[in-house]
Amino acid sequence: MKPHVLKMMATPGASFAVRRDQAPVNSRWHCHKEAELIYIARGTGTLLIGDHTRYFSAGTLCLIGSRLPHYWKFDECYFEKNAPIDVIAIHFHETFWGKAFLDLPENEGIRLLLQKARRGLLIHGNIQPMVPSFHYLVHAEGPYRIISLATLLSKIADWGPVTSLSSENSCLSAGNFEGKRIHEVYEYTVKHFRRKIPLPEIARVAHVSPHAFSRYFRQRARKTYSQFIAELRVGYVCRQLVTTDHPIKRLCYESGFQNTASFHKCFKQITGMSPLSYQQVYK
Repeated sequence: MKPHVLKMMATPGASFAVRRDQAPVNSRWHCHKEAELIYIARGTGTLLIGDHTRYFSAGTLCLIGSRLPHYWKFDECYFEKNAPIDVIAIHFHETFWGKAFLDLPENEGIRLLLQKARRGLLIHGNIQPMVPSFHYLVHAEGPYRIISLATLLSKIADWGPVTSLSSENSCLSAGNFEGKRIHEVYEYTVKHFRRKIPLPEIARVAHVSPHAFSRYFRQRARKTYSQFIAELRVGYVCRQLVTTDHPIKRLCYESGFQNTASFHKCFKQITGMSPLSYQQVYK
């Protein structure tokens, strides 16, 4: 099975699509031909993109290149309690304005930005000055849509603090993914990572033998299953460090780690800082 390849619905009379969502959509591992520029105004969850896993929250701004598999997995409260989200997503073919447009010397920044976006980009810092452009694009008409999108991309290109999310080796075509099975593995793991998940249990989800699962997962996710779980647990702790006053030791065990030594080691490997430093920087 290939991953779910979405065919984005074209807006009548428009060359690219702008959508505002107040409930989760495309809740599965998927990709599409269009690049995706997305702003999370309200909502929290886990972003799986290529071989990268991270927590997202309100204020997240990402640019995802064409055909890069990804999955915005919103937290369960947005499904169980119908809590509202607020997301503005812009989908556009990278050359919808013609290849000659990107080859113009004035647009070199946009062209290089779209090249970097093939790995997925997270835009950092105070993005509030760019937020009005997203709201404007929801209702803009005529040539002002194109001008506004080009201006927004140009601002991002000049912004500076961006992070590439997925590794270069993970940017494979959709045909190299077994989307249905790997989606089920992701979905199950995101739901249960705070407890120990035995190998036979997750192997049954993937419909492979326990002996074959480790190789199966590594080939498709470009990481070990234990690495994936560690990233989910660290992402959970990052969220709690910023949004609660719970003690770090409590969060260690609450997230699923079995001892503090492995927790601190994994946390620093993934975030580049200690839990306390992370809390001081982002809270």
